[in-house]
Order: sequence, then structure tokens, then C-alpha cells
Amino acid sequence: MDIDALLTSAAINTGLSVLLFSLYSILRKQPSNSIVYFGRRLASLNNRNSRNHFSFERFVPSPSWFVKAWETTENEILAIGGLDAVVFQRTLVFSIRVFSIAAVMCLFLVLPVNYYGQEMKHKHIHAESLNVFTIANVKEGSRWLWAHCLTLYIISCSACVLLYFEYKSITKMRLAHITTSPPNPSHFTILVRSIPYSVGESYSNSVKKFFTDYYSSSYLSHQIVYRCGLVQKLMVDAEKICTKIKAVPNGQPSLKPCCLCGGSTSFKVLTDEPESVKDSFSYSNLNLATRDNERSAAFVIFKTRYAAVIATQMLQSPNPMSWVTELAPEPHDVLWSNLCIPFRQLWLRKIVTLLASVVFMVLFLAPVTFVQGLTQLEKLSQTFPFLRGFLKQDLINHVLTGYLPSVILMLFLYTVPPTMMLFSSVEGPVSRSGRKRSACLKILYFTIWNVFFVNHVSGGFLFAFNMLSSVGDIPVELAKAIPNQASFFVTYVLTSGWASLSCEVMQPFSLLCNFLKKHLRRNHEDSSDGLVSFPYHTEIPRVLLFGLIGFTYSVMAPLILPFLLIYFLLAYLVYRNQVVNVYIRKYESGGQLWPIVHNTTIFSLVLTQMIAIGVFGIKKSPIASGFTIPLIICTLLFNEYCRQRFSPIFKKNVAQVLIEMDRRDEQSGRMEEIHQQMHSAYCQLPLTSHESCESVHKLCQDNIRGQEDTKPGKEPSEVSEPCAVCNFGKEDNIRE
Repeated sequence: MDIDALLTSAAINTGLSVLLFSLYSILRKQPSNSIVYFGRRLASLNNRNSRNHFSFERFVPSPSWFVKAWETTENEILAIGGLDAVVFQRTLVFSIRVFSIAAVMCLFLVLPVNYYGQEMKHKHIHAESLNVFTIANVKEGSRWLWAHCLTLYIISCSACVLLYFEYKSITKMRLAHITTSPPNPSHFTILVRSIPYSVGESYSNSVKKFFTDYYSSSYLSHQIVYRCGLVQKLMVDAEKICTKIKAVPNGQPSLKPCCLCGGSTSFKVLTDEPESVKDSFSYSNLNLATRDNERSAAFVIFKTRYAAVIATQMLQSPNPMSWVTELAPEPHDVLWSNLCIPFRQLWLRKIVTLLASVVFMVLFLAPVTFVQGLTQLEKLSQTFPFLRGFLKQDLINHVLTGYLPSVILMLFLYTVPPTMMLFSSVEGPVSRSGRKRSACLKILYFTIWNVFFVNHVSGGFLFAFNMLSSVGDIPVELAKAIPNQASFFVTYVLTSGWASLSCEVMQPFSLLCNFLKKHLRRNHEDSSDGLVSFPYHTEIPRVLLFGLIGFTYSVMAPLILPFLLIYFLLAYLVYRNQVVNVYIRKYESGGQLWPIVHNTTIFSLVLTQMIAIGVFGIKKSPIASGFTIPLIICTLLFNEYCRQRFSPIFKKNVAQVLIEMDRRDEQSGRMEEIHQQMHSAYCQLPLTSHESCESVHKLCQDNIRGQEDTKPGKEPSEVSEPCAVCNFGKEDNIRE
């Protein structure tokens, strides 16, 4: 691939990005698209009124949204998107800083060394091959390889220093998030699974008896989880309730034309006021608190935060598979459907999903091999001789080698996130954030393997299996392949980086759904039901993959750094705009994604250093190879220090912090109020208010009390604690 092909790809992607950014700046000004591009703002303000007056300014592109995104402070991001959004922004800031240092060093020191690495007659810059600007152009035994080794030291040390300060800052923010936020029910609550079955006794009574006996001083109450099959019953009951809703009052349109079947009056508009349902609905119709519907899982609430943490730090019985405890997720973060999965199935589910992920990863080698075939026109013309004349055309050559391969790979990669999210759901996580974190790791491993490792040679299947059988040869193989694959990854940054950001800001799927809703279904009311949370599980792997590419190619092929730096700058502005205006925060993981960022960055640095040793060995520079070995050791020692110093805070709660919070609440007299709120925090039926949930709780108590009173030999004190009822299926409709 020559510079002309690279410029062709850059021109196509730049033109496409400018076009989409300009189109976005126009579409965001249209009142009909406000729910697409300002969904979070409308949801927070409960504002559904759109201004439809005509203005010429609405149809003129403007960069004002760039300026507003730049002016947004970190405190505003923290208040709007939570600590997870700040962690993602810090990841982008870290990438901008470290690759700015790398770009200065590599472009002014390494690039000239690569270009003049051999005595040769150079062509015009636009006609030069991209390999001339890589380390492949440096002759063997050259004394100028010290420049590459020195640059590698500077980049690695800069990355470690920046990582340390970022880890330290985010750790402080996590502790501040715990101490300064309102009382969190998850700090007082634990999730108990695999409750032993007792003949003639409900799970609810078993939980109360166990924790009353062994945690009598700290136990407050509990809420049993009920089987999710009741959702279907509730859905059927909901349809019956809808038939009882009163007619629409006078003055409101009762009939609406149907645009599909051509009829004039097909749909009847029903009022959405909850009072109309409450008038004809009685909670006495919900007889859900029966022993047959109970599952072997419960949320147990303690009087203090410290008591809840202590209960999760030890085995509850001699059988480790019974009375399994863990800290409960936040109420909005609970994945209710997975709580019904028997605890003894979880290990088998994890094995099955691991095997399925490996099979999917192997099957994906086919499109990767096809893409690699497009980058090597010589082999392609040998395989298909009838294409030789067609492939000799300059424009076709530039498009095939500089643009089309990365586009095809990017299209195939769109199938990965939903597949990995499905695998993560099957694993059985109890929280939405846990499912998204699991999917994030799966997508990260998948993209690093298939996009980075497998793409470096065209062997496809054979190369993949050879690498798995001889892991020790991976650095040597990569050292041979990386200089020759620089062209593909430069175009990949342009296509999957720049173009993906323009598609992210455009929100094409949401825009299409909004258009069909308002022009086909003729529903002009903006609703926040379709708003989504930030897709961390797809964006963090993408950013970390570009970081891996940047580290490995910074010294080997520094021409990639300007394009990569532009991507991170655009991503910084685009994602700030999306957090502020588009995505809503449905739950908070407390910055749990940063350890993934840190570990992947350390992996990228160590892999870069190992590849450098292989390249220096190929170039017959033992001095440079020897000086790189201490750098690997120092990087691993730095990672171990961070693992000991910061990582435990992201895995466990700090007892000192929790005890101080408990004392502060007790001294201020807030503890009783907090205890009252805890009773209805994990209500499984999302009704309109906590009062409604509490009324169901009282009904459940009366139900179970009536059942217990019918049995002889039972004392009144053995009545079960308040229970939770089944979720109304709403969780399955929430888009993440």
C-alpha cells in the first residue's frame, strides 16, 4: 500500500465524517428529533413541548455542539452520567495525553530514522510505499535503533506515570462517591442464594429463622424472590384491567386514524393517567405470596452497613453451596430474571458460555481471512486470474487496499456485541452492570484476538491454531508481521474510528425509529421509554483496542499516530455530547470499569515491549533487545504495586468508611428513616410509588399470616418478614 491509497482512504473517511457531522448539526435543531438527540435532557426536565416555528438557522450546519461539549466540566459529567461516565472520559483523556507524547517523539525522532534507514533512492512522498516509514526500512545492525529503544522507554514511563495518577484520582472519586451519595440500599443489603429447602417450611421462614438465630443483633428484614413465570399471569391480568378503564373524558380525541390499513378510525386513545387504573384495580387481586412461587433467593437487610459487609465475608454454613451470600446490587441494577436461576447451575453456565465464546471466535476467523485476502492483491489475482485486469486500475487498487477491507471487517464486528451480551445473560449475573461488565470483557478479548492478533498474517485458521499451540512464538511472529500490516491498521483507525464516531453522534437506528413513529404511526408525542443507557460494553473495548494498536505501532510505524490522536480528540468531544444530551443513567457501578482499562493498558505496554525485543532481534541489535528486558520487568512491578495499592478498593468495601457512615447516621437520627426506606427498596413489582409497594407488602404479610394460622403448633412470632412480589416483566423491555 502506498501513500496515495492511504490518502484515498483518509479522504473518503474525512468526507464521510464531515458530511455526517454537518448533517447531525442540522438534524439536532429540528423539533421532531429532540427525543433522539436530547433524550436525556427531555427526560430530566419532563418537557415534551417542541417548538415548530420555522427558522433558517435550523438548516445551517454549525459547530456549536463541539464548543458546548468542550465547555462541559467533569463535575457536570459526574452529576449527569455518574462515576462510570467520568471513568470513560478519563480513559480518553489518558489516551490523548500518552499518545500526544508518543506522537511528538515518534514523528520527530523515529519517523526520520525509518525513512532514511537504508541507502536508497526515494520517490515522491505520495508515491512512496507505507513500508518506507516503518521500522522494516531500517537496515540490520543499524546503530540508529537506539532511537526506537529510547522512544519506547519514554512512552512506557509516561504511560505508567499517567496510569498511576489516574488510578489514584479515580480511587479517591470512588470513595467520595460512596461517602457523599444518599443512603444506598445496596450498602445495607446482601443477596442470599441457594437457601436450603425444608419440608413444611417456606423459604421466607427459613431465611428469617436463620438470620434471627445467627444475626439477631443486626438483622432487620428480608424480601423473598418469586419465580418469574408469574409475569405472564400479570400480563394477562393487565389486559383484563385495560378493558375496565373508563372512557376518555370529553374534550380529548377518542379516535385516531390508522395510516396502515387506510381506515378512518381504527385506534382508540386511552388515558395514561395511573389513577384510572387504580380506581378499578385492587391489590387484593394479587395473591402472589404463596410457597409454590418462592425461589431459593432473598434480599436480607441489615441495620448497619458494616453488618451487611461482615455477613458476606464468611461462609454461612459448613456446606459452601448453601446460604451463599454476596453484596446486593443497587435496586435499579437488579436483573430479576436471573435471580430465579438455581445457584448450582452457575458454574455449568459459565463453562457453556466460555465454550460458545471460543467457538464463535473461531468461526469469526473466516471473515478475517477474507478481509486479509483483500489487502494482498498479488495473492488475490493469483487465486482469481480473471480479476487481474480489473485490479490493475489505480482507483480500484486504492479502494480495495485502502478502504474496503476495514469496512467489511467493521460490518462483521457489528454482530459481536449482541452475541456477547447474550452469552453474558446466559451466565446468570444478578445485576445489569455485572452483565454489561462481563460482555465488555468478552468483546475486549474477542476484538484483541480477531482484529489484532489474527489480522497480522493471512494464514487465518492455520495461523490461529499454530499460535495457540506455540504461545511462546507469538512475539516473534508479531515482530515479523507488524511492520507489514501497518497499512491495514491505519485504514482501520480511519474507518472503524472516525466513521464510527460520526455514526454514533447521528444515532441512525433511533433516528429511523423516531421517523417511522411520527410519520408512519402518526404519533407525535415524545416518550422517554425508548431512551438507553451508555453502551460501555461496546465503546470501552473499542477505545482500548485503539490504544493497543497505538502502543504497538507507535515505534514500529509512527505514521499511524496522527490519525489515532485525531480519533481520541473527536471521541472526547462526541462522547461528552452523548453523555450530556442523549444517554440516561439507569444504574451506577461505582467506577468498576477502570480496573479493566488499567489491566488492558498494562497488557498493551508489555506486549509492545515483547514485540520490540523480537524486532530488535530480527534487526540484529542485541544491545537494544537487552535494554528492553528491564523495561518489561519494571512495567510488571508497577502493575503489581497498583494491584496491591488500588485494586482492592474496587473489589471490597472499606470497613472504616462504612463504620463512619453508620455512626454519622446514628448521631444525626437518620437511621430510623433509612430503615423505613429499606423495607420497600427491593420491591420486585415496579409500581408507581413506594407506597404502592408497601401496600403489597402488607397484603403479603396478611396472606402468609393467614396460611400460618391455619397450621397447628405455630407461634404468632414465626410469621414471615415482608416479601417481594414478582416483577411486572418491565426489566426485559429496558434497553441497555
